[in-house]
Amino acid sequence: MELGHTPEIRFFRFPRLLSSIVLQRDPVPVFFRLRILVAAAVLALVAAPAHAQVSFTSVPLDAGFGPLDTSAPSIPVPQLIKEFTAKETVFRNALNNYTYQRSVKVQTINDDGKVDGQYFQVTDITFDPNGRRVEHVVAAPLSTLERVTMSPADFSDIEDRLPFVLTTEDAEQYNISYVGKQKIDQVDTYVFDVEPKKIEKNHRYFKGRIWVDEKDHQVVVTDGKNVPDDLRKGHEDLSLPFITYRQQIDGKYWFPVYTHEDGVLHFTGGDGYMSQDVHLRETLKYTNYKQYRSTVRVLFQGQDISNGQPGQKQTPPPSKPK
Repeated sequence: MELGHTPEIRFFRFPRLLSSIVLQRDPVPVFFRLRILVAAAVLALVAAPAHAQVSFTSVPLDAGFGPLDTSAPSIPVPQLIKEFTAKETVFRNALNNYTYQRSVKVQTINDDGKVDGQYFQVTDITFDPNGRRVEHVVAAPLSTLERVTMSPADFSDIEDRLPFVLTTEDAEQYNISYVGKQKIDQVDTYVFDVEPKKIEKNHRYFKGRIWVDEKDHQVVVTDGKNVPDDLRKGHEDLSLPFITYRQQIDGKYWFPVYTHEDGVLHFTGGDGYMSQDVHLRETLKYTNYKQYRSTVRVLFQGQDISNGQPGQKQTPPPSKPK
């Protein structure tokens, strides 16, 4: 958005939540139990080239995350990585066979802690008679956001990186480091740090931490940030750190149910406009998952797991986000 233009919400084939923000250059200045009371994560942007990574503070973890056990896993780390990235590939394909509803809420918060702008949208993701995925907006009040506007990176982030999916193919772009084991409410997990091996121009990546269920070898929580930010004065395009929780659906797949972002973006001044800090709070929810193609067979390492893994004890379903 250029100087003096009115902020707008742009609708693509996949309407998406605002996760990275472009400042309007106006010359006037658990899952699980989901007992989430996330404090504001203050984002500290560091002066750097436009395509460099930035430092950031991860979204704080709630009390449901137990102590971190740094002991080695019983399974070799390379094997663990191979198995959970293969499951992520299965997850991405399986999600294409489900309908669901997505709700998006984006709020700007003023210095008094009150909401002074909001974007809200509820969308049904379904299929047409020819089996093609379609999106139908069922609620979209007029946006009152004034201090920020969406950028193309916002939409790309929502489609590809909120939540972050680390497939076998994508894993080649990342350094994946084993951190330890950690219990999240009733779920035992392996913990990995993930960061891009290198930053390619016009590409965005995830940097942060993921939690992988010990039994299912599927990602259940993602906490990090999409990088890089564009830090050029007059062209700043910034994003908040986020945390995404997944929930087991149909006893087989850990699908996303809740994404939360809360923090302050720091925009530097430039010609004709002042530096500003913008406090943003963003929430994305996925609900009403229903399988569309009931005849689909899901294969993993040569075995049909369409009805879950034989003999596998199912994880008790967590409470829905409030």
